[in-house]
Amino acid sequence: MSSIAIIPSLNSYNLNKSASKMHANIGTKKITIGNVNSRFERESLISPFGFKGGYLSELWQAISYIESTSGNHSIGLGTQSVLWSDSTVFSTNSESGGNAFMYAITERALQLLKNKIFTSPIDLIDKLLPDLHEYGKYITNNPNLSKTFVLNALVSVDNALWLLYAKENGITNFDELIPQEYKSTFSEKHKKVAAIPLISYNVSAEEIRKETDLGYFFMKIKIGQGGTQQEMLEKDKKRLYDIHSVLKNIQTPHTENGKLPYYFDANQRYESKDTFLKFIDYADKIKALDQIVLIEEPFPEDLRIDVSDIPLRLASDESAHTESDTIDRIQMGYRAIALKPIAKTLSMTMKIAKAATDNNIPCLCADLTVNPILVEWNKNVAARLQSFPGLEGLGLLESNGHQNYSNWEKMKSYYPSNKAPWIDVHQGFYDTNKEYFKKGGGIFEPIPHYEKMFSK
Repeated sequence: MSSIAIIPSLNSYNLNKSASKMHANIGTKKITIGNVNSRFERESLISPFGFKGGYLSELWQAISYIESTSGNHSIGLGTQSVLWSDSTVFSTNSESGGNAFMYAITERALQLLKNKIFTSPIDLIDKLLPDLHEYGKYITNNPNLSKTFVLNALVSVDNALWLLYAKENGITNFDELIPQEYKSTFSEKHKKVAAIPLISYNVSAEEIRKETDLGYFFMKIKIGQGGTQQEMLEKDKKRLYDIHSVLKNIQTPHTENGKLPYYFDANQRYESKDTFLKFIDYADKIKALDQIVLIEEPFPEDLRIDVSDIPLRLASDESAHTESDTIDRIQMGYRAIALKPIAKTLSMTMKIAKAATDNNIPCLCADLTVNPILVEWNKNVAARLQSFPGLEGLGLLESNGHQNYSNWEKMKSYYPSNKAPWIDVHQGFYDTNKEYFKKGGGIFEPIPHYEKMFSK
């Protein structure tokens, strides 16, 4: 466990008084924030975790404490992923240095919240984001800093705000937490949520085949490997060939055509439409095209490539920073949104999800290799989204922490509900029963491991 003060406070960065238009209040009680505090824990990974052409060795778990003047307090968690949220910050600093910058934004946000009065966590996050984005640009010396980098830094703060809001308003389940204007977006209650494991570069096709024996049928496979664009393309084509050779004849009862769906994540590695179309042409050549149901983020965000003519469903993930960015991506032809309440805050995710569903764009919940407690925050959203096309009656939730953390079981033991039937995957699914929905997966329970960090 560590606590640091990395960057001195910048008085010039104050809450933007002219922040975006206030949303309708979701509660009537005015809550005044008194004390704040933070910690973080460094969690090592079993082996280097590769994507976006880089590799992670550890993930910092941010812990935010917020106390109201009425005496209630809450503790929110966040998992930092610098490589995912801004690969430039990752590549131009040491791994710890990039994490330190993100943690500095978390700490800065908490200090700005002191003595603030709020009725809506959404409105408070809206006020924080513009100034924290400027602060982040300053400390990272990166004028093009991704908004998602700042949102990632705000997850633990946002979760603490929601839990404090729940305490102050007597809310004990997730449905009551959802503001009225977003209830139709999160109206489902799926009895099962399909678990999506993440398949990194170094996982063989035979190992992927073994995942299907465990009941997994919808797997997220990393493409966009390292090297030049031509080297990447050839590696990705070989990867697709190897996977399709092993999986093409496996049947599943969970899809309309009975075939395993392929879900690829390119993490913005394709620098031209032409190169990407060569990958798609190859998929067609080996008769794998009809099994590719989703490809996530093929292009760098700043290229702004129209994808409406590409004959596959493309998903936006890190490029859909906000609801306006989401609309922009939809207008460019993207036909799915990968939601990350555990990486972009629950507050922003509600707005992103509503923007997507209002335009008939399906959503699923993607992971950030988060800790077991944040999996439940993600699961609460996944269990309430409309079914993904071709997968009626199912939620979709990527969860890969159990594959990657050295101390996954220890981290899971912190959670009071760690023995509940919805915690672990059973034959490729999470069981989200009535008790799950009643308790919100247990996210409202105090967690002794973190409470002890801030005990007086």
